[in-house]
Amino acid sequence: MRPVPALDLNGVSSEHQHDENAENSAKAVSKFHTHSIPLDMEDIERDWDKPVTEAGIAAKASVIVRVGMLDLGAGTGSFRVREMMHRIAYPLGVHVRADVNLTDIEASCTDGKDRITEVIDLPTTGVNTERIWLLEHFADWFNVNLGKGSMYHSQSGVSEGLMQHLDKKDASQVSAELSKKLKEQQKAEQNQEGSDDPVLDALEMVTERAKDEESLAHPLHLRDIEEAEYRSDHANSAQWQDTAHGRFKDRHHKPPKGQYAQHFDHVGKAEDDQAGITVRQAHERLDMIEHRKPLYSPAFAGFASACACASFVFLLGGGPFDMVGAFIGAGLGHWLRRRLFAHHLNQFFVTFVCVAVAALACTGTLRLIGLFNPIALQHDTAYIGAMLFVIPGFPLITGGLDMAKIDFPSGVQRITYVFCIILMATLAGWMVASIVHLNPQGFEPLGLDPIINCLLRMVFAFIGVWGFSVMFNSPQRMCLVAATIGMITDTLRLEIVDMGIPAEAGAFIGALLAGLLASAWRSAVHHGLLAPHLGYPRICLTVPSIVIMVPGLYMYQAMFHLGQFDTLNALDWAFRAFMVILCLPIGLAMARVITDKSWRYDI
Repeated sequence: MRPVPALDLNGVSSEHQHDENAENSAKAVSKFHTHSIPLDMEDIERDWDKPVTEAGIAAKASVIVRVGMLDLGAGTGSFRVREMMHRIAYPLGVHVRADVNLTDIEASCTDGKDRITEVIDLPTTGVNTERIWLLEHFADWFNVNLGKGSMYHSQSGVSEGLMQHLDKKDASQVSAELSKKLKEQQKAEQNQEGSDDPVLDALEMVTERAKDEESLAHPLHLRDIEEAEYRSDHANSAQWQDTAHGRFKDRHHKPPKGQYAQHFDHVGKAEDDQAGITVRQAHERLDMIEHRKPLYSPAFAGFASACACASFVFLLGGGPFDMVGAFIGAGLGHWLRRRLFAHHLNQFFVTFVCVAVAALACTGTLRLIGLFNPIALQHDTAYIGAMLFVIPGFPLITGGLDMAKIDFPSGVQRITYVFCIILMATLAGWMVASIVHLNPQGFEPLGLDPIINCLLRMVFAFIGVWGFSVMFNSPQRMCLVAATIGMITDTLRLEIVDMGIPAEAGAFIGALLAGLLASAWRSAVHHGLLAPHLGYPRICLTVPSIVIMVPGLYMYQAMFHLGQFDTLNALDWAFRAFMVILCLPIGLAMARVITDKSWRYDI
């Protein structure tokens, strides 16, 4: 018998009071459960409105490490995170030595006088290609405003404009409008109606459009101007002291057309005349990059997943019934995954549940169709295609690339994470197959004409890569570029495999070609052959284009035979999958060695 809890003098049970105290204690310490040093620390906050070049080492490191944290959280590899951190540190005169793993960074920063070590650890990992792209523009904006040249993009005006309109949902459209305006200004001679600077004219044009549309926030450069003017008018007032850290609310003044904040005056000036930016302005933009909402709703992402997996099934040899089952299962599974991730549930648990739901939905769809057409009941392999939306393509490829850069701790962690996701997915699929008595034996030959088959492969490779790009949160223009590269490379891979080339060699050739095409695309943008707003990171183009080459069918067959204790066949399928998986990052790394000096030499 449970004892009755004691009551205090006010009639409140001591047990209830204990629970309440525990809850209050948990709330009191919750603010210390952060993944990095808080930005309201005194040594950072006192430099909040100083030019970042004049700030202390703590404030400088807060910007450097935060950029690395955002890039790492977007799913990119450790080599790229280090490159981005060095790019931010360079104009600040800071040297950085960083250890980057799957979910944590330990960085030591020194400016020659002081040094600081900062550690961040992320609660989970994911993929967000839009953030990777925006951080490139942030790095160029940061460097140009501090008197250095842009590294990633040839025309810094696009980066300048993007960083002033991060409140817009479709940043890709903003960059396209800026690019178009800059091109018009460069072609025209001195326009008497505009200023002498095409970058400022382009910013004005986009700002005018932003005024007429719904916006999530006041354009950043207008806020910078207003605060700069208010600061100059009330330099000695107590009101400015209270608003120095972003608490200023009453900002209704808008500057006349053509007037921009001081840190925009770098355009056309010598490097010695650069004014720089403040710590606050840097973090304000990083805040908006970090908190941008996904480009696509769970429903649209589910549709993209359905298209990608249905296309994947065709490329594996499946027919219409298999594609329909995979479409329904993958669409429902990825929609559910997005909804569960919104509640911050454990990734492995979510993977298991969503794969099981996808497999059951696919099987149920085919059996429902079987009531009207019994042939559908014979398609026992389609449910494997419905599971392929969980393939961890980004960590798989970036893990291999990290190893190619001799960064084994990060590479091993990423590959281990990949194996854990694959294990949970294949285990869920095997359990569903055991419960509903499925016996996947592969897809039946379609018997299509070779020319028609090649054309259909091109179409479905394009759709499949587009779908995976949407799942990675790529803007539509980026999706289309990646889909074009994937259409070429995956169709070529399948055609040469049909000619007798081993599947492993086909995967290597396909990945190598994808890397070369992505590098050629970026080089064409850099040299002005393509519009500047189309300069996307290589990793955002190559991974979606080759993730469709990952042998998901091989990996599942290995788990299925292992579940049947058929170890010989299980090992056969596992080694086939391993060889193909091994060749994909090797192909991409080889393309980087050919086209990138920083990969060609160990320095």
